[in-house]
Amino acid sequence: MSIAIFLAVLFSSMSIGVPIAFALMLTALALMIQLDFFDAQLLAQNVQAGFDNFPLLAVPFFVLAGELMTAGGLSRRIVDLARVYFGHVRGGLGYVAIGASVLLASMSGSAIADTAALATLLLPMMRRQGYPLGSSGGLIASGGIIGPIIPPSMPFIIYGVTTNTSISQLFLAGIAPGIMMAVAIAVAWGWIVRGKELPVEEKASWKERGRVMRRSIWALLLPVIIVGGLRGGIFTPTEAAVVAAVYALIITTLVYRELDLKGVYKVLIDASKTTSVVMFLAGAAMASSYMITLADLPRQLIDLFEPVLGSPMLFMALVVLFLLVIGMVMDLTPAILILAPVLAPMAAAAGVHPVYFGLIFIMSGCIGLITPPVGTVLNVVSGVGNMKMEAVVRGVMPFIVAYFALLALLVLFPQLVLWPLSWLS
Repeated sequence: MSIAIFLAVLFSSMSIGVPIAFALMLTALALMIQLDFFDAQLLAQNVQAGFDNFPLLAVPFFVLAGELMTAGGLSRRIVDLARVYFGHVRGGLGYVAIGASVLLASMSGSAIADTAALATLLLPMMRRQGYPLGSSGGLIASGGIIGPIIPPSMPFIIYGVTTNTSISQLFLAGIAPGIMMAVAIAVAWGWIVRGKELPVEEKASWKERGRVMRRSIWALLLPVIIVGGLRGGIFTPTEAAVVAAVYALIITTLVYRELDLKGVYKVLIDASKTTSVVMFLAGAAMASSYMITLADLPRQLIDLFEPVLGSPMLFMALVVLFLLVIGMVMDLTPAILILAPVLAPMAAAAGVHPVYFGLIFIMSGCIGLITPPVGTVLNVVSGVGNMKMEAVVRGVMPFIVAYFALLALLVLFPQLVLWPLSWLS
């Protein structure tokens, strides 16, 4: 009964346009009434406890670091670096987009921010050189969702806080799958551009490559500092976020000198708006999660899925299919806050490694960012590139197929995630 009430209130609220945060609080309220346990003060306390959480401090600082990098020229330098190394091959700008996606992912951890930066810088160039525009937009959208997989990753932070999973372990687990995602869409892009007569840039000299590398070195040091500091136990993920924000501020204002006081003020405002949305969602999710626990929903779902819990692979396959469907209609952050507290205990009961499950959960949710009808990242590409949504949807399909194949591979062979994790830990 509690499961039916939870789902009915959540989806009926969303269907009439209630914002996700308020829909979550309504589910908590409905469960309180069903359990004859209504207490407005308890509801408010849980909302406040949801964002009064030390690990969640990493979110505003990583958001700030990403905004500083985009506004301060670090993103542009990363694209230039990828261009001088890959721009001379057939379909080179596509490979530039993929390489830049990986490099930007290792600095910002935001799919929307990375996609907006790449679309702004690369789509006009691809349009001028006669690239298939729909496929180009689909490629940039597909590259953008690598951002939440390669550390630092805001979704990993939110997932770790929500499910009490090690954020450092999640960060390290995301490195190899993030690179696999880049390889998967590179293969798909190579298939798309085969036989096409596309202009290629003149191969850059080693002198030119060295010059661009020197200009980009300060940007490239950021992921080294973050991953090296986490791996060496120098700082926690929350402290890493502070280091990233301070480093980005120093580089963009004192080294590259592309941000003045007015620019920094605008960046702070934009970062504050994004942070407020995430934190309010976290607070509302905590209230809902508290009532989910009191209503014993995880145990009820474990009983429901008991026939498949004996086979971790079958369980993971069903979870991936479920998350891919959910991703079509729900953004990643709400999906984490709503579903992770319910599904993580089921994964533990099935004997699935918690970090592996978190990685597959986030990757499945990221693919939802490029699947219609919602497709948040697709909307970013369509808006920034002034493209029809239908063209972007058609263009992204081959890359979605490539990601589906990669997900199937990771479900069949979990050691592809767990082996690098054991080596890095």
